[in-house]
Amino acid sequence: MNQATPELAPNTKSILDAIPAFVFAVDEDVRIIEYNSAAAALIDNNRSAISDMRAGEALHCIHSRDVPEGCGHATICQDCIIRNSVGMALRGDKVYRKRAKIELNRKGRTAEIFAVITASPIELDGRKLVLLLIEDISELIAIQDIVPICMKCKKVQSVDEFWTAIELYFKKNWGIDFSHGYCPECGDEVKKQFKEFIDINKS
Repeated sequence: MNQATPELAPNTKSILDAIPAFVFAVDEDVRIIEYNSAAAALIDNNRSAISDMRAGEALHCIHSRDVPEGCGHATICQDCIIRNSVGMALRGDKVYRKRAKIELNRKGRTAEIFAVITASPIELDGRKLVLLLIEDISELIAIQDIVPICMKCKKVQSVDEFWTAIELYFKKNWGIDFSHGYCPECGDEVKKQFKEFIDINKS
């Protein structure tokens, strides 16, 4: 590395560690300068080994070893959303936010992570860097796939294969509460049934 690695102030590091998303401070070549505790879960090397490593190499991107030069040099790297977002952030002094599918090598198998990539320029010790956030939205993407639902009772099957009421499914997985009411069609049907019930009891 040509320049000494700048160090984050302890209070800045504490702020980064409080963010649940994967956070990296990277340079123009997407070399990792610093990262938070959430990002450490993605990286299986120690901190000294990660210093100055490109993000694709540290995260075990499946393309990071396509060519001897490493991360950022394979033909497919030209379309890398992480690398391109970092470049745009440095050139445009803006925050860039994109959705991407990241393919990582995990214990010899390819693991897909669907993520929102945010790149924002920062300055640290007079050096221009990029704060790179990777928010794992794999669970949100999974819910867009077909969710098994019972044709009769409308319970849904969760990932643990238990069947549960759809309201409880959304409450448990996403913290979403439902209000209950009738759509116009069902409302008319209920009114009709209620009127018939009253008419029968009148006679």
